[in-house]
Amino acid sequence: MLTDLSSTTKTTIRAADDTAAASALGLRFGSSERRDGDLVVRIRPDEWLVIGSTTTVDALDLTGFASQVDATHSRLLFRLTGAAAARVMEKICSLDFGDHMTPDGACAGASVAKVGCDIVRDDVDGVRSYLVLADTSYRSYLHDAITDALAEFRHRGQRTV
Repeated sequence: MLTDLSSTTKTTIRAADDTAAASALGLRFGSSERRDGDLVVRIRPDEWLVIGSTTTVDALDLTGFASQVDATHSRLLFRLTGAAAARVMEKICSLDFGDHMTPDGACAGASVAKVGCDIVRDDVDGVRSYLVLADTSYRSYLHDAITDALAEFRHRGQRTV
């Protein structure tokens, strides 16, 4: 199932390692975790993405070299969920989506259908699920590319929203 979650609040935080914000956000590069309903993702060595409400962001001390930007309207967010989600992603992305390389909580930057994206594995109730984030100008193109990749799995109950 492909769902467009682009209206979900997305906040980008940039912070130097020695700042209070970096300490509070933590995480190692390439990982994510749920905090009070928000998903906190360390997408770059000095950059985090908080998906959900602004609760986590509002609690941050942004003194020093740290900043926040509301990326809700500039970044699309698709969720691909289902037993075949890894195989669908492998059709349009060169990452290894096996559990050993991309366990639940892993994130990576990669080309999805030739568009630079951030991909986060964020399983839902034990079902494999991926979040795909990119510049919002690619919304239609990426939606169509992922939907096309889903086509061979539709007979198994997969659908798009």
